[in-house]
Amino acid sequence: MKKNMKKVIKIGKFEKLLYIFTVVLLVISPFAIVFSQATLSKVNFDVEKVKKQISTQEKKNESLAMKVNELASLDNIKEVAIEQGLSYNNSNIKSIIDSDE
Repeated sequence: MKKNMKKVIKIGKFEKLLYIFTVVLLVISPFAIVFSQATLSKVNFDVEKVKKQISTQEKKNESLAMKVNELASLDNIKEVAIEQGLSYNNSNIKSIIDSDE
């Protein structure tokens, strides 16, 4: 009669630690991927929102610049001067030239 002898394979501490680390990594990695994708999606949404706000503000700035130019026009200045009872004297007007342009 033969005895059934089973081989017992002993696993060292380092190998146990390596197996545990691998299992934990395999369990956690899908959650980490989903979390990072969700974070990236939120950041992209926020970037698009800020781009839209910038575009809206640029349009407002452009509109206000046009209004400033309209109000600063010579015709408008003459009109306001006449409404206020002032006279228009071309010799009193001095032009300032910006050397940066």
